[in-house]
Amino acid sequence: MAGFEEDGAEPKAPGAGSRGEAASGTDPLDEPVPGAGSPGAAVPGTGLAEAAQRAVPAADPSGRAAPAADLHGAAPAADPHGTAPAADPQGDPYLRTRFAIPARPATFLRRERLLAHLDQALTTPLTMVNGSAGAGKTLLVADWAAEREPSVAWFTTEAADQGPGMFWAYLLQALRAAGVPPPSGVGSPADASRVTHTLLARLAADLSARERPVTLVLDEYDQVRDPDIAQQLEFVLHHAGGGLRLILVTRTEPLLPLHRYRAAGQLTEIRGAELAFTPQETAELLALHGLSLPLPAAGALVERTRGWAAGLRLCALAAQETPDPQTYLKEFEADRSTVADFLLAEVLKQQSPEVQDLLLRVSILERLCPELANALTERADSEPILAGLHRENAFVEDLGHAWYRLHPLFGEILRAHLRVRAPGLEQELHLRAAHWFGRSGLLTETLGHGAAAGDWEFTASALVDDLAIGQLFTGLRSDDFVELFSRMGPEAGSPATELVRAARDLSRCDLEHGLAHLRAAQRGLAEREAADPSPAEAARTATDADALEAGGAPGAAAPDEAAARLSCALLEASAARLTGSPARAEAAAADAEKVRAQVPPHLLDKHPELTALLLTHLGSTRLWAGRFEEARAALTPAAECPGGASTALLREDALGRLALIDCLDGHVGRAERQARAAMAETERFGLPRSAGSGIGLLVLAAVAVDRNELGEAQALLDAAAESHPALRDPVREAGRVLATARLQLARGDTRGALDAVEPTVTAEVVSPWAAGQSALVASAAHLAEGRPEAAVSVLRAVPRDQVACAVEEARARLAAGEPGEAVELLDRTRPEEHCGPAVTVRATLVRARAAERTGDPAAARRLLARALREARRDRLRRPFLETGPWLRPHLRTGPLRELAGGWLTPGAPPPPAEEAPPVVVEELSGRERDVLRRLAMMMSTEEIGADLYVSVNTVKTHLKSAYRKLGVNRRHDAVRRARELGLL
Repeated sequence: MAGFEEDGAEPKAPGAGSRGEAASGTDPLDEPVPGAGSPGAAVPGTGLAEAAQRAVPAADPSGRAAPAADLHGAAPAADPHGTAPAADPQGDPYLRTRFAIPARPATFLRRERLLAHLDQALTTPLTMVNGSAGAGKTLLVADWAAEREPSVAWFTTEAADQGPGMFWAYLLQALRAAGVPPPSGVGSPADASRVTHTLLARLAADLSARERPVTLVLDEYDQVRDPDIAQQLEFVLHHAGGGLRLILVTRTEPLLPLHRYRAAGQLTEIRGAELAFTPQETAELLALHGLSLPLPAAGALVERTRGWAAGLRLCALAAQETPDPQTYLKEFEADRSTVADFLLAEVLKQQSPEVQDLLLRVSILERLCPELANALTERADSEPILAGLHRENAFVEDLGHAWYRLHPLFGEILRAHLRVRAPGLEQELHLRAAHWFGRSGLLTETLGHGAAAGDWEFTASALVDDLAIGQLFTGLRSDDFVELFSRMGPEAGSPATELVRAARDLSRCDLEHGLAHLRAAQRGLAEREAADPSPAEAARTATDADALEAGGAPGAAAPDEAAARLSCALLEASAARLTGSPARAEAAAADAEKVRAQVPPHLLDKHPELTALLLTHLGSTRLWAGRFEEARAALTPAAECPGGASTALLREDALGRLALIDCLDGHVGRAERQARAAMAETERFGLPRSAGSGIGLLVLAAVAVDRNELGEAQALLDAAAESHPALRDPVREAGRVLATARLQLARGDTRGALDAVEPTVTAEVVSPWAAGQSALVASAAHLAEGRPEAAVSVLRAVPRDQVACAVEEARARLAAGEPGEAVELLDRTRPEEHCGPAVTVRATLVRARAAERTGDPAAARRLLARALREARRDRLRRPFLETGPWLRPHLRTGPLRELAGGWLTPGAPPPPAEEAPPVVVEELSGRERDVLRRLAMMMSTEEIGADLYVSVNTVKTHLKSAYRKLGVNRRHDAVRRARELGLL
């Protein structure tokens, strides 16, 4: 963390040269301290001096006040440009303290020689300030940056950041906080573990286009240990050109190609030797602390400390309390005390018993405020104590708005001392903190401290009461919850703990264990409702204060009944979806609707994923049952649900299932657009494809098969192989089986296609469309093998409301020599009234073949022309390839050849011999070619815009430019001219 140093230095333990150096000495409170006072115990160096430096507020030379922050030190959600995300990828507010340039305290020593060297950072793309803990790195750069505000963006990294996504989200927010926001098109990561290449490329492009370079400081960069982040940072730095000046403040050598920058003269370096204090600077530093030391004595001190800023600072603090500072400094350096020994002896022991007790108790917290400290100490004097400790630079940092934190190393040492002085107290303190955070509505801290206390009843209840159980299914926090609750033992057996276990198992598609835990939770809730509250239960539902007066730590309150019931309904719907049980899903949805009125509205608003999950579960079971319109009614609002990144996976799933409905109805173009919109939901927030259901990919694979783009279909099937376990329901499995079988069939592997559809998808009810589509594949395989009677036999068992199967049966009857029966079947089912082109084109081809067989070639050609026009827009090639070789002679005739050229038959019709292909004066752009290709598919302007995700006006602009370049004025002429030039 950012360190503690009144002189611009980060103190480090005297005699400890590295983070893991052994410490020795005696415990000032006469008790052994593991990891501090025993020989060989490791004392990690975590920047002691800079913590205290930041802890002393001083007037900023720039005069700029620190930006306002909320209760957590987080930035307000609103953004003046309207482009900043409201929260980080985990849904938490951004901590503005991480973007603030640390303040220099009154005893800070400005060192002009280092500032002059840092000025070179404005002329090189990369600057590295590298030194050990307590070397004075952070406040040196902070002093330099403060003179250049607001043009310097500051970002303090943390080891708690969970991946590239979190790192880049905070980095982008740092740019916004410094007044140099990237454009909205750059976006922001939603997944804490990853970031897209597109975002990095856009950021680099924006930086390279700026007139003035952006100066960015990454403080504590040694906390960043992910090599992917280093590689991404190097990519942005390299491609930003002269638009970025990057300053790394680090204890270790960063994973960047420093040799390349060094060889090119593009690296400014300030290392430990240069950071070391000179004798003159040491004397000046001690003078700021009220100590006078002759220059020769200062030189001796520098020689013994090697000019280490932290050691000098610690010496100055201790010497202030002694009657003979010069003698003390000599003795202090001579006895080689470690940081741990010094902190315990000269900081903790110097405090009153009340202050010592407070410091030991709050050491379990990452951050604290007076009210929280009072809850842990059971006193009411924390506010003046914390303020005094901060003023005294006693390793307590002020985060603003009455929030504080202990220096990490100080806190670690205090926790070790707490375990020795008061065994068992740490667990009780965690529980008190968990209750306080719970009352404050801070769920993450509540769960963390509850788990640390080992009170799983309380921790599980907190999760259920907050209606956060649905987040196990969203993919954004599921891994965090699993890790947290993996430590929960079997002895915890309340309804809340059983609900958490059920959600954990169902989210991993473990139906057996998930349902067992869900039934146990339901039994527990029923027994609780039936029984009168027992004395023990009354004690658990009492207030924390009552519980304390009864003798002991506060107990865990029973989970809110309405929230628990709603969680049960959600898990029932999830189980119904996984088992393909529409009736159970409908019952669960009805139960949820009844109990929703009893849940506080703010909780429902806080967790939109719960409603979206219920709708997708319900819609999926209706889809499985073949009730397409009812499924649309549930899936459409789920596809439009709010929540940003927290519900992106659910929107992807809902859109994918809507695309599947369109695909089953034969509306290939609409299905493709819905499926691409589903993919865009995850891509927009930088989420991996494996995080979603993958149904959109399966639909796109089916569309690719219909277009006879078999390589693309295989690639899409491979990409869909991995998906979120909670979304692997019968609908998805049936879609995967059918897409695979159709691809095998298109490749001519009829046996492989039959084998693919042979195993039925396990579900409580049979899906009519899944059965029908399987029969359709089997029938097509029999037809391909020359067995039309077998094809007809397979399809007779399918209900006549399966229009696609009726069309396939008509094709089989035609192949069996029954053209009249085939046409009659089509007349009865009227596919044109119910289905899209993927079905109607096949029906028209059956009619055309029947007309030819009955001696009406004119009618056959007319029907073929209709089929070509209808199929051309979606490039449906498979129906024509399936219909057989009789079609080829007709496609060589003039009108039909024109309709088939360029998308069905190889190449475009050649221009007349007397006409030379016109020449394009100006080359078409890539986007103009994209628009022309869709124009050739007979797509409207609105459809082109939807397909390319641009506005109608943008499409018109591209068309106008393309018309000008091609020398035409109409759509038809533009397509013809483009084909003549080989552009399509």
